[in-house]
Amino acid sequence: MSLIHLMGTDAHDAPMTIVDPRDGSPVGAIESLTPLDIPPLVGRASDAFAWWSRVPPGERGAMLRHAASLVADRAPALARMNTRETGRPQDQALEGVNAAVQTLLQYAELGPLHRGESLRGPVDATDYSVPEPRGVVLVLTPWNDPVAVAAGLIGAAVVSGNTVIHKPSERCPHLGSLLGEVLAEAFPADVVQTAMGGSAVGNLLVEQPGVDVIAHVGSTRTGERIARAAALTGAHVIRENGGNDPLVVDQGVDPVWAAEQAALGAFANAGQLCTSVERIYVHERVADPFVLALVAEARHREETGELGPLVDRRLREAVHRQVSASVGQGAQVRAGAYVPDGAGSYYPATVLTECAPGMPVMTEETFGPVAPVQVVGGFDEALELAGRDRYGLAATVLTSSMENAQRAASELPFGTVKINDVFGGAPGGSAEPRRDSGSGYGYGPRLLDEMTTTKVVHLGLPA
Repeated sequence: MSLIHLMGTDAHDAPMTIVDPRDGSPVGAIESLTPLDIPPLVGRASDAFAWWSRVPPGERGAMLRHAASLVADRAPALARMNTRETGRPQDQALEGVNAAVQTLLQYAELGPLHRGESLRGPVDATDYSVPEPRGVVLVLTPWNDPVAVAAGLIGAAVVSGNTVIHKPSERCPHLGSLLGEVLAEAFPADVVQTAMGGSAVGNLLVEQPGVDVIAHVGSTRTGERIARAAALTGAHVIRENGGNDPLVVDQGVDPVWAAEQAALGAFANAGQLCTSVERIYVHERVADPFVLALVAEARHREETGELGPLVDRRLREAVHRQVSASVGQGAQVRAGAYVPDGAGSYYPATVLTECAPGMPVMTEETFGPVAPVQVVGGFDEALELAGRDRYGLAATVLTSSMENAQRAASELPFGTVKINDVFGGAPGGSAEPRRDSGSGYGYGPRLLDEMTTTKVVHLGLPA
């Protein structure tokens, strides 16, 4: 693997200067690639694919296991850099790195087992299908869980026989650079390259001929631009984009437990997760005690200081604009909803009630520690409102009714539906986001299918 982060004076993007979101102190600056760097970068990946694709899958899996051990060895350093650049609390950052290690190990085992099928044809012939790597995979990863997301996409791509160009988020370039250095020991040259840069570099890579797959985790707006560009280049696109994930709180549940689930979903990582709870629909029979308990959860996080900052002040301004606009339209502030004094980019855990469908906090992905609550008269109304959205990533329903649980699983138009566990899920799951949330399997065993294409072979006898 090679690490590309050239220090040219004609960089297409401005230098990426990062400050610590906890206190505003400088972290450093990294130069971007120039436009002239892009074609050779893709060319090297393409040349490496010619021989890497012929490496036996078992050998590729062994290299990926070695990569996992290297990441595990450097986990504290990776977690510290994550905290410095994104503000994610150290223990949570370390959890993300450990998840990356497990993901690399998962694909190291699954990759060599990824297989085709035998087919039924004439008795004097053999028919079968085989998965084949697609080529050069461009991996574009976000800042909110940067090591774990990158590990999944890179691991699935390389173990399948593809070569990778990874562009980490410009909001955590030092972390992306460090991850590249760690992985450099595990792979041969040019199998995985790390490209430093901002949106301009990303655009050039997306539009570059020779890129066969684009795997993107990030905003819906960026994902849509990628899909349009790929329509011209022919690249296969996998994208997990924005979400506006609903939480339905049914009658008959313990309101304190429900509030704990809501707070976990809305405030984890300061709300900076694609599967964060973004809007809450609570049955009127449990609404009052639920809101009281949710406000207590929000205030506890502020009093204990366990809530980390937002990644930067630009995001904090965007979050506060949505909150202020919604308050201007009638939402009531029960906790938070203000910009704190002092350094850094902290935003308090915020609870809003009297929310309505047209408010920004109910229609847009807020990506901050905001829990907007709308009271509903029944489960039918909650399901209808939860499903009425342009996004389709995930939804959670808290209910003691098996009938309502079954209805939610059947009727909610989301790639993932979770019942009674806001972050639940068994290992090995793969889900496809819907509508504006993206397309394709972005994780799990079926990501190997996305990274490969199927060839059918008919082997007959000579005349």
